[in-house]
Amino acid sequence: MQPHEITEVLDRPYSRELLGRDLTRLAYVAKDGTPRTIPIAFTWNGSQVVMCTSKNAPKLHALRANPMVALTMDTEVHPPKILLLRGRAELDVVDGIPEEFLTMNGTYQMSPEQRVAWEAEVRSLYDGMVRIVVTPTWAKLIDFETTLPSAVEELAREREARNAR
Repeated sequence: MQPHEITEVLDRPYSRELLGRDLTRLAYVAKDGTPRTIPIAFTWNGSQVVMCTSKNAPKLHALRANPMVALTMDTEVHPPKILLLRGRAELDVVDGIPEEFLTMNGTYQMSPEQRVAWEAEVRSLYDGMVRIVVTPTWAKLIDFETTLPSAVEELAREREARNAR
């Protein structure tokens, strides 16, 4: 996909809504060659998806060996809204807690006291983290109103051609 095509997908209202959520599913190839999909908190900074993890997370070995990833953000209602992204994971080891980690966990319902306790726990647990940064190289929004999965779009075209005969 060309950058302007990706931007066009990401600028759609449903895409913006999905990029504002807390959780994505990160798909990658594990070191043993098998696929993995994990839920992980994320934030969208306007051009990149940023996820944070511990410096000893097993997924980091896999991402160093093969940084190509896929991400899914979706809703739990019918019809679902689904944003699919692909890109290359860049790993950024940082000291302390990245601001993105605190931001991406900021929408969970916590009282001010719970938030203070949570942040204290996080700061006592991690001496640093790894930022997993993905710049989308491909994007597709499936909203079941204006866009469908490509296989369903193909079936719809075939049906139209049959009905036109």
